[in-house]
Amino acid sequence: MAAREVVTELTGRGRTLASCESLTAGLFAATCAAVPGASAVLRGGLVTYATEVKAHFLAEPLAQLERQGVVSAETALAMARAARRHCGADWAVSLTGVAGPDLQEGHPPGTVFIGITGPAGLESARQAQGLAGGRQSIRYGAVERACQVLLEAVRAQG
Repeated sequence: MAAREVVTELTGRGRTLASCESLTAGLFAATCAAVPGASAVLRGGLVTYATEVKAHFLAEPLAQLERQGVVSAETALAMARAARRHCGADWAVSLTGVAGPDLQEGHPPGTVFIGITGPAGLESARQAQGLAGGRQSIRYGAVERACQVLLEAVRAQG
């Protein structure tokens, strides 16, 4: 379970974590919180399911979000920045995408973007590949993938 590795790795480094989630609706934070010792690292999480709520917490005009799309690398990165800022964490993860069953902004179910922000100005956003199945499968797969992406980033910091 990658969430256990995330909590262990961040605890060992004395670092904290926040999240901003859309399609996963708090599942990333809940998955991390289920790990014993998570209180040492988990600062908090934002669920920005509606576009208007994203605009509020991201401090970006609604028109800009609609122009770039909420299912995008740019929005994922803005969400991670917002989580880190609002929660005062060392690291932040964001997830935005389409759980299905319908298309969103022309994107099919399984389209997910993960944003990461961390110490020393580290910022990245990437699309998670290969997520398929029903809503729950996509959501759980997205959380697992986000944990893996975060672990890579944390470990790359040395």
